[in-house]
Amino acid sequence: MDSFTEPYTRAGDDISLDAVRRQVSALEDAHRAQGTPLSGRIVHVCHYLPVVPSLITRTPAGVLSPPPTPPVLPGEVPPSPSDESAVSAANEAHGDSGRQRWKLAPRYGHTAMFSGIRSLSATHDQLIVGWTGDIMSVPNGATPDSEKNVTPSGERVPSAQVTQSDRNALEAELVGYDDDSQGTTGTHKIDYVPVWLEDKVAHGHYDGYCKTTLWPLFHYLLWQDVATEYASVDANYEQYEQANQAFASRLASVLKPGDLVWVHDYHLLLVPRLLRVAMGERGSDVIIGLFVHTPFPSSEVFRCLPRRKEILEGMLGANLVCFQTYSYSRHFLSTCVRVCGHETTSRTVAAPSMPTNKSVTSNRNDTCGCSCAKSTATSPAQTASPVELERSTTKRSSGEKYVGVDAHGHFVAVGHCPVGIDADRVKKDTLRPGIQPKLDALRALYGDKKIIVGRDKLDVVKGVLQKLRAFEKLLHDYPEWRGEVVLIQVTSPALTDSPKLERQVSELVAHINGEYGSLHFIPVHHYHQTLKKDEFYALLEAADLGVITPLRDGMNTTSMEFVIAQERTKKSPLVLSEFMGISQHMSEASLVNPWDLDDVAAAMNRGLLMSEESKASRHAALHRVVTTHTSHTWASVLVKMLLFQINGQTTARRTPYLPKDRLKESYDRAKKRLFLFDYDGTLTPIVKTPAMAVPSADALLALTKLTSDPANIVYIVSGRDQAFLELHLGHIRRLGMSAEHGGFVREPRNGDREWIDFTEKLDMGWMEEVAEIFKYYTERTTGSHIEVKKSAIVWHYRASDPEWGLFQCRQCQDLLENNVVPKRPIEVLVGKKNLEVRPIAVNKGEIVKSLLYTNPDAEFVFCAGDDKTDEDMFRALHVLPSSPSGKATMEAPLSVTLANKSSSSSDSAPDVELGIRPEDIFTTSVGPSSKRTLAGWHVTTPEEVIDHMLYILRERGDGATGNGGTPASAESSSL
Repeated sequence: MDSFTEPYTRAGDDISLDAVRRQVSALEDAHRAQGTPLSGRIVHVCHYLPVVPSLITRTPAGVLSPPPTPPVLPGEVPPSPSDESAVSAANEAHGDSGRQRWKLAPRYGHTAMFSGIRSLSATHDQLIVGWTGDIMSVPNGATPDSEKNVTPSGERVPSAQVTQSDRNALEAELVGYDDDSQGTTGTHKIDYVPVWLEDKVAHGHYDGYCKTTLWPLFHYLLWQDVATEYASVDANYEQYEQANQAFASRLASVLKPGDLVWVHDYHLLLVPRLLRVAMGERGSDVIIGLFVHTPFPSSEVFRCLPRRKEILEGMLGANLVCFQTYSYSRHFLSTCVRVCGHETTSRTVAAPSMPTNKSVTSNRNDTCGCSCAKSTATSPAQTASPVELERSTTKRSSGEKYVGVDAHGHFVAVGHCPVGIDADRVKKDTLRPGIQPKLDALRALYGDKKIIVGRDKLDVVKGVLQKLRAFEKLLHDYPEWRGEVVLIQVTSPALTDSPKLERQVSELVAHINGEYGSLHFIPVHHYHQTLKKDEFYALLEAADLGVITPLRDGMNTTSMEFVIAQERTKKSPLVLSEFMGISQHMSEASLVNPWDLDDVAAAMNRGLLMSEESKASRHAALHRVVTTHTSHTWASVLVKMLLFQINGQTTARRTPYLPKDRLKESYDRAKKRLFLFDYDGTLTPIVKTPAMAVPSADALLALTKLTSDPANIVYIVSGRDQAFLELHLGHIRRLGMSAEHGGFVREPRNGDREWIDFTEKLDMGWMEEVAEIFKYYTERTTGSHIEVKKSAIVWHYRASDPEWGLFQCRQCQDLLENNVVPKRPIEVLVGKKNLEVRPIAVNKGEIVKSLLYTNPDAEFVFCAGDDKTDEDMFRALHVLPSSPSGKATMEAPLSVTLANKSSSSSDSAPDVELGIRPEDIFTTSVGPSSKRTLAGWHVTTPEEVIDHMLYILRERGDGATGNGGTPASAESSSL
């Protein structure tokens, strides 16, 4: 699929800001009506706070002249003015604790993001969590220069010298601070939470791993392309992880139930997973969105990253991962499939229902609200149809369709939502009184010359060199423009200096001016500086053509600012790189490949010759898009998308963690106990090579101890064949086994090695037909193979290309279900990188029913499994019919009939009355609490299954899990 033809926004999001806000309000009201706690607060986690805090320094009064003799005690030495810790101590000693300690000024940069965040204060409370940045000192009475984001005569203050008292003072002074200098903040409050990082961690994180490893990679540059000297790409990963941990810990300390969390950009990709770990048992309840503002590369580029799995697993801790464009989201999905081995899936999430007879409060400051408590008693008959949400001209249902990743049973939705600019703010800025004099000066300077304008950071990916070469090509191929057109190229300093690139640009500018210039004409005017607002907008308004051609970029806001600036002047056209995220948005601009110099030069020529009518029509279309898809709309759409993730279809019922104490209490009380264990993923971790899945020493110890108690009946209920189970577990006496999903059973009798074959009386003639179909797909899927069991046949594609293997699996499944299953007594199971066909009468659920039927006096049942086939066991234990006496009764299952050679009907076997109580049945899923399952409890890893068994056997204490609580890492490996 051609990513360039995909829609810029998702269907339904191309509507007005007011319409999106009404949708958000309707969703929140519906969630509250269903009892979902919403705090009405949105928490944004950003690398920087949108505030520049500068520490006010006060030199201690009265610097004494040197004493006649050196002082003996250190306390007698007056503090040095350069000693920040001494100054702070002196300030406190002079009673400055009640005075202002910090100068606060707006931080410039990431304007679109913070503009969108601020706009949400019209409807929600906001909390912004971010790093303070390097702390600079400022003399008392000095004012930070907000235009340049610096403080006069300040020095950097080491983080270790910022006292706890100073830090507390900053948090206090941030309360009520308005970082919006134009007063457009809404009616709800915005709070700021600073994150304090040690200098080594802060700079290793940002200047190190972010800027030298992640940023180049996300812009399709490998490290040898940008590094000036050899350095390991992993050199600063430790600091990156430490910084992300600091953010997660700080965030966990301020979160309230019902908060919506948005994590922003590539600086904080580990935060979603780390936050869930830091929140402990509450971690699975937090609704987290991750928005990546940069491009996301294809899987072939991303897989070069040594820490690729750690980064991806950190991102997959979110409920929703969002990108600027569809193509970036597609790259992310492909990377998760190819690098982590996850599978993609899609879900349509319906909007929550609204009660028709209840009044719903929309007070967003109420954590839950009275209506939440009342709505819990509302019956299904009292609920109306799903909330009807406004849409654009495209008619849609009230649901949202999301493609996502199935990460260990946790569904992570993946979407895209482009960032715009604050169009109203930019329009006001273009009316600043200082612009017109500068505009007049530019027009007077260049007279009747055509002006091409470019403004970029001096960065490798911004394509400045390619743009200059394309301009040279214009002058070469279209000589009529010599002396008639000038290129004004402004390059603002990049975050990291690149002397080599600066030299190349300067040399190329000199070459063009020498080749095509004269004493009276200079074709290229290059200014390496940061422009003030008046200069910037005057330059945009003076342009006859805007040329913005980065080699790779996310959302370049200069192009959108150019459109608004041109509204009241020439309505000049734009030449844009097709490798920008904005390119799909600005289809009325001339889209070019910046590497194709002929194409770029031709586009420049067309733009300079464009008729006034064409300019006006193109500009009108661009202006409509820029003023509709604003940063305010972007922020509201993100809130709407995150609210949809709260729906029960996406975030499945949260399965509680299995409490050890309750399990042990029930175990000790029972006189007869039944244990049912799956093997792969339950007693042993899932491994790439199935033969390597061998039980650990702890697993063998637990099984041996359990089977040594005559009151315990222990079974392994696995999809493995008989030979494998005999090889690894056959030495354990009194251990029962069920192989091939219940096709064969070995009962736990001393010395009894006979296997009961439940398939003897079944028609197995279908296996040949299925084998032919599997052979067809094996020939066409490199790396796949067929496994023929006695009661089933399996097609494995774990070693195949993951996307092609999954596609072939779905094709094969469709063929089997539509052409073979209707004619044969079989069922098709989709497993982990495999497709299995088995008799419909043979499954793990039937074996569980058989064991319950033959052991009706069991008073304790523990059943653990991790995949779809184990749901048959949970289903068999989930609903047990009751007899008139109140006891559960059970009729003879099919497996009992098949085992009874003398009977041909289940009528000969009577119903039995079970002694088990529902509260003594522990169905346990291995995986995250959000995993869709019929199990009543969950643990996270196979190791925790073994740990629980050893605990009830008194072979192990509580350890890190506490008294039956959730372990600290309960969600870390699964999200």
